[in-house]
Amino acid sequence: MTASPTATFDEAERQRALDALHIVGSLPEPAYDDIVKVAAAVCGTPMALVTLIDRDRQWFKARTGLDGIQTERNVAVCDHAIRQPTQLMEVGDLTQDARFADNPVLKDIGARFYAGMPLVTESGAAVGSVCVVDLNPRELNSTQREALQALARLTMTLMEGRSRERDQQVASILDHGVAEEAAAAPDAAGAYSVVIMELQDLSELAQRLGDRGLDRQLQQLDQALEQCLQPDRGDSINRVSGSGEFIAVLGSSDVEDTLTRFKQVAREANQNAGATLLLGAASTSTAESTTAVFLRADQALSAAKDALR
Repeated sequence: MTASPTATFDEAERQRALDALHIVGSLPEPAYDDIVKVAAAVCGTPMALVTLIDRDRQWFKARTGLDGIQTERNVAVCDHAIRQPTQLMEVGDLTQDARFADNPVLKDIGARFYAGMPLVTESGAAVGSVCVVDLNPRELNSTQREALQALARLTMTLMEGRSRERDQQVASILDHGVAEEAAAAPDAAGAYSVVIMELQDLSELAQRLGDRGLDRQLQQLDQALEQCLQPDRGDSINRVSGSGEFIAVLGSSDVEDTLTRFKQVAREANQNAGATLLLGAASTSTAESTTAVFLRADQALSAAKDALR
């Protein structure tokens, strides 16, 4: 296929868009498994994936015909695909393309053909792809190309719908938390902190611990984090459904002691279960909107992810 000139590529903005979806590392979901099955069947390939390009890795939200849940980003063909967000990238023979001829991962699985359609957010950020891989050189026909493009649009619709549901739940958690804080300490109303804690790579933990083990880990984290709170100032914490994301509203802008206790819980989770719990916090004592405070905490969480990688 004829490629258009590479679009302006703002990696920081692209990564922020991916982080905002809160999907990397999430648990498997049947809808995405169905998408890769349909992609492989329509395109007649043994492998199909929904990939997300995250900082220094390529993570698989769903896959068929391939083991493993991620690769390093520097060997990901999809990292090339996202450079042209509006174009389906098709490589008829990977061994004849200078970009991929010596790629160790492609050699290991015997990949010869690749076609991937970028996953593009409403804001125009390419965060990953729906792609198919074959062990023989070939090309797709027009029907297969259109199907792959449609599946990418459907995947992005699912991701953004899931993100909106999360946003609605987060808004409810924040509203409830701020109301509790104001009721418990009316003299300090308007001075509070928002803390987001996110357990990384939930899908990997589920594979390693099993579903019951993961549930126990989440329950233990919930209890341990709850014990860090000061109820007399209206502190509260809730977990976003189906995730490893905990949101605390603390009834003060001076919360260093509580943050220290949260970090100790994170260290213990890492020591006991190999679980990585990252934290982002923001405080206010002004009339700043709750949404603005939350967004600052979310940016701090993204910075913690940057530091981890």
